[in-house]
Amino acid sequence: MNKFAIIGLGAFGVRMLEELLHFTDEVIIIDRDPNLIKKYEGKAVKGYIVNITDEESLRKNIPQRIGTAIVDLGGRIELSLMVTKYLKQLGIKEIVVKAETDQHENLLSMVGATKVIFPDREAAKRVMPMLASTLLLNFMPISADLALAEVSINEKYIGMTLLEANLRKELGLNVVAVRKQDCESFEFIEPDYRFAADDILLLAGSEEHIFVFSHHKEDLHKKEHASLFRMLFPRFHF
Repeated sequence: MNKFAIIGLGAFGVRMLEELLHFTDEVIIIDRDPNLIKKYEGKAVKGYIVNITDEESLRKNIPQRIGTAIVDLGGRIELSLMVTKYLKQLGIKEIVVKAETDQHENLLSMVGATKVIFPDREAAKRVMPMLASTLLLNFMPISADLALAEVSINEKYIGMTLLEANLRKELGLNVVAVRKQDCESFEFIEPDYRFAADDILLLAGSEEHIFVFSHHKEDLHKKEHASLFRMLFPRFHF
């Protein structure tokens, strides 16, 4: 099983700790602030109070079995670059680092980061589409061409079967699963499943097509070259 080290307990580091604990208890935390370590060490396997600027201290406190390191040092750009370089030299295979700017991202990649995260940008990508639609309940971009979304059923399709709706052909969308509004669990459905007014669909497809489905739009051609910003704020020019 992969072992994780979280270096720096900023907002992103703490959130990653909380999420990781749903899947594994093999997480150590490292920070120079003893109060933060005391606050969160009960959740981790081990907490280390370390002078992060010192390479030797990091070397001593990061077990060799660590496969993934997650770095959140806030706005301390130079320190994050230095720590990332140390981790690379230690042979850690996966190094995930929070970045502040595009230039910071480029430098992190150069010194050894395998994945660079912009938490605010990622949050904005998920939240912005939901601000423009009452049907869109949850949105997660996967890549430039693929997103997952929880969407309340478009009234156009109520009463239709999955086969009759033919969303894959009409909108390029795949219905991964369906749940009811009063239920948290999704279930896979058969082609003869008939959509009801209280259905929530888990859809996979392009951002544009999900956005169109959730807005009752049928004319895709007018938006083929429009960005998400233009769809959300048509009166503005970007």
